[in-house]
Amino acid sequence: MSDTKTLFQNHLADPHLLCSEIEDWQIYVSAQAGPSEQYAAEEFQYWFEKAYGNRLTLTNTKTGDGQIQIGLVEESADVDQSEAFQIEVAPDLVKIAGQGARGTLYGVYQFLEDGLGVRFLTADHTHVPNFAQPDGVSPGIPCGRFQYQPSFSFRWSYYKECSDRPEFAARLRVNTVATEIKLGGKTPQNLINHSFHSLLPFSQYGDDHLEFYALVDGERDRNTHGGGPQLCVTNPEVIRIATESVIRQLNAQPELKNISVSQADTDRYCRCDNCEAINQQQGTPMGSQLAFVNSVAEKVELVHPAVKVGTLAYWYTRQAPKTTRPRQNVQVQLCSIECCTLHAIDDPNCSKNHAFCQDMDQWGQICDDIWVWNYNTNFKAYDLPFPNLRSIGPNVRYFLRNNAKGLFMQANGNGNSGELCDLRNHLISRLIWDPTLDDRKVLEEFADLHYRQAAPSMIDYIDLIHDNAEATNQHPGCFPSAEEVGLTPEIVDCSFEYFDQAMAQADNATVRQRVEKASICVYRARIEISKDLTSSERKDLIEQYISLCQKHGQTRASEHKEATVFFDELRSSLS
Repeated sequence: MSDTKTLFQNHLADPHLLCSEIEDWQIYVSAQAGPSEQYAAEEFQYWFEKAYGNRLTLTNTKTGDGQIQIGLVEESADVDQSEAFQIEVAPDLVKIAGQGARGTLYGVYQFLEDGLGVRFLTADHTHVPNFAQPDGVSPGIPCGRFQYQPSFSFRWSYYKECSDRPEFAARLRVNTVATEIKLGGKTPQNLINHSFHSLLPFSQYGDDHLEFYALVDGERDRNTHGGGPQLCVTNPEVIRIATESVIRQLNAQPELKNISVSQADTDRYCRCDNCEAINQQQGTPMGSQLAFVNSVAEKVELVHPAVKVGTLAYWYTRQAPKTTRPRQNVQVQLCSIECCTLHAIDDPNCSKNHAFCQDMDQWGQICDDIWVWNYNTNFKAYDLPFPNLRSIGPNVRYFLRNNAKGLFMQANGNGNSGELCDLRNHLISRLIWDPTLDDRKVLEEFADLHYRQAAPSMIDYIDLIHDNAEATNQHPGCFPSAEEVGLTPEIVDCSFEYFDQAMAQADNATVRQRVEKASICVYRARIEISKDLTSSERKDLIEQYISLCQKHGQTRASEHKEATVFFDELRSSLS
């Protein structure tokens, strides 16, 4: 791997290879290749044909030249979790070789993007340059050896389009949803999540052992909201049963590389004397929580030494304890739910985000396996304008600088459609795969390719809502009202004008459909903001909004409300 360079960009160097020179080559893949390598070769064949109109032959016979050779890195050792790949380009040969189950496939997608200019925009829209046309200019690729290792080992752009279309998720190199072997499967690292309810189910222990559960306001909690009740984490029997439960799960799923031992989604944590004594000493409720997790992790290590025990630093546990340190087999997933979404997390002028930066810095000093759970939608209204597109790139790079290894970018992953969901999924996926990308350029490129002639008006709309929100001195979180993201009747009216322009500029029916889908957010904004509409005007507006949502497959209005329920509520409000 000597004399390596970063990934090749679309620039010409000498010596170089013109992609048009590949047109009569073969694609070599070993007869012993696994399903994902074979699929990688087929993907190269398919997309190259789309670009050049020429279907390259697949072969199992390796020659010295005139081939695209696709396969595993021969000298790779224990690389089950690695997704690294290397690309060698010579005037008469291209080699794409990766590590693990996904490295080779991801290397092919990188070559298609950087070499041919292919862009995987949505599950139903892949941009492929047409070099077969008479005036097509074949791109040139500099010769040399290029390698890449993704910065984050766990990458999840949490949009339903990814989970519904795992082949598209693989093309975006989102490595957390695809289960098919040919797609490389998903990373054996799982999302660190709320798990107390599965370790000691209240339905199993609640009747006879209330002492296992949190003491809140002088009584043992029975509230099962949010996966509760929380556990009494200093109770020795709770520690024993939780540990046995974790080990049973790992014995049944030996492929797992981590497991969650983490709080329920409620702040009703235990205030018994033993738990409170630790929390007071450590300056945070994370004191007793982390001591509990460490106790479980110590026993787990004896049976499953390669498995990490993960826990959330979330809400009341986000602050690191004063002296307690996570064991070396403990992962910490830091959650940014309290942060401002408009401004970058490390924006020095955003006081709302300052505490999170302090907490991340403190965790970084005591833990070498930090993950991040970041929030990228309005959970109260999935389809309202949500001006956070400018903060996504800076946030991803901030997490990288602070040594985060896994990144869960939560959005409206439990419902189809939502505000600018196509753009957002593309932007987030590309940035968590390659944080060095210029996020503004990725956004503008998506708009140019997806909205075509309507792109300028779409970008004007995006800039409008962001410029306006930044001027209001607001600091919206991830449950904001329309007013908290700066929406006013005047801004909504102006937004409609941009979408009207975009519809007029759209150069075909397909683009008009895309613009129309994106416009749902301003209909929702007008419903929320406009107070001076007549009954007839409001009824027409609501029916237009509902019709658009139904046409474009919107299934949820918010995190906890189905779209059909919300539609009924809107119609009922008219009576």
